[in-house]
Amino acid sequence: MPAGIRATAQAGASVAGALRVMDAAGQARLREILKECATEADLDVNLRMLDGKTPTAQQCEEQVGTDAEGKPITRAMQWGQEKHAVALRCVQARLSVERPGGFSLEQRYRYNRDTKTLELVSSGEEQAMIRTGRTGRLRGTLVPDVVIHSGDPLRAEASYDFKFPCPIGKEGVWRKYPEGHPWEGHRQGEMYEEALGVDAFRVSPILGVY
Repeated sequence: MPAGIRATAQAGASVAGALRVMDAAGQARLREILKECATEADLDVNLRMLDGKTPTAQQCEEQVGTDAEGKPITRAMQWGQEKHAVALRCVQARLSVERPGGFSLEQRYRYNRDTKTLELVSSGEEQAMIRTGRTGRLRGTLVPDVVIHSGDPLRAEASYDFKFPCPIGKEGVWRKYPEGHPWEGHRQGEMYEEALGVDAFRVSPILGVY
């Protein structure tokens, strides 16, 4: 997600002093918005990159390149990144109106499992680490797509991650951290819940929030 959009969401979070914890009606409305954004992203990218067609399993598995570690990059991964970006822009636009200051997009958290402490990593700090080659400081940080709160991202109410299974229709899976990673053997959602102390949900087209 572009740093400018993320900074906008983070700035909104800092001025939201009077927001209340989301009630049942608010949660239902949020789920509706997230599902609509996931569906909109799926349709938008399919229209632009697939002439509006739904990709087949064979197309999803087609390799289009390799990453820096030599691992394959598939069409599914490529389309998923595009859909992810579109979905986040949609959420930014919708929640800026319906819950200004009460959400964060791709907020990076640094979690110390030994001391159970959690701190925010600002987009400015993140970019500075990247520019100066200190990306090791970002290793093990957690970045949920959407965090709902009442003005303080450290006091989350829930977190949500967009998943775009390919082909469409099945549940998206939480990524499992690889060998050598600080959270080796654990899954994304598991660590989000441990660090933030709230439920972590996935969001996909058709299925919505689960």
